[in-house]
Amino acid sequence: LQKELLKYKQEARNLQGIKDALQQRLIQQDASVLQLKQELLRANMDKEELHNQNVDLQRKVEERNRLLAEYKKELGQKDRHLQQHQTKLDEILRQLSEANYQQVDLERELEHKEALLAHCMKREAEE
Repeated sequence: LQKELLKYKQEARNLQGIKDALQQRLIQQDASVLQLKQELLRANMDKEELHNQNVDLQRKVEERNRLLAEYKKELGQKDRHLQQHQTKLDEILRQLSEANYQQVDLERELEHKEALLAHCMKREAEE
């Protein structure tokens, strides 16, 4: 019986050692699981933060695209106005040039008539 008792005590010690080793291993695994959970939580928080930043950046891009469209529209309107003013300016310059030609012609005609008048007056004075 004593041999059996020693055998069972030895077996109990072995089983206790295995149990202690398994408990130690379980504690290590629990610590690893806890660490992984913390890393997962941090990763999820980082993912959420990146998602929020992405949403914010998309909103900013949409706002800038809207402003760009408005600026393009305004620029198109200003281009049309500029074209209209350029057309008017070209017409006014053409009219001014035409008036200058007429003025030059009238001045020549006036000089010619003055010369004729002077010639006539000179002739009359001589007569």
